[in-house]
Amino acid sequence: MDFNETKNIFLQIRDWIADQILQGKIVAGEKIPSVRELAVDMEVNRNTVMRSYSLMEEEGIIENKRGIGFFVAADAKSKLLKMQKQAFLNDELPMILHQIEVLKLNSSDLQILIQTIQSNDHENQ
Repeated sequence: MDFNETKNIFLQIRDWIADQILQGKIVAGEKIPSVRELAVDMEVNRNTVMRSYSLMEEEGIIENKRGIGFFVAADAKSKLLKMQKQAFLNDELPMILHQIEVLKLNSSDLQILIQTIQSNDHENQ
């Protein structure tokens, strides 16, 4: 994994695991790599991975079964969707809307985006 210098590594690891859950690559009830395994794979300190796991445990995304390991919580995907939608609406969308305004973009400029959103609406019905 290539880490971004603008964000803490433990948060990037958390985001990577969250993305794996949202994409269905890791499912509810599934065991995730041990702290040691992930630290070796990502070439980071075990404490960094442990910090990521602790955060995800606090958020209710993963559960620690002592002596066995960490597992994806049953409702992890729905919690992540709710958290990330809210973060997008609060943090990212206002910046995007500002850029649309500054660049004087109109609906024809954004037609591909509009079609994608409409396509998602049909899939979710």
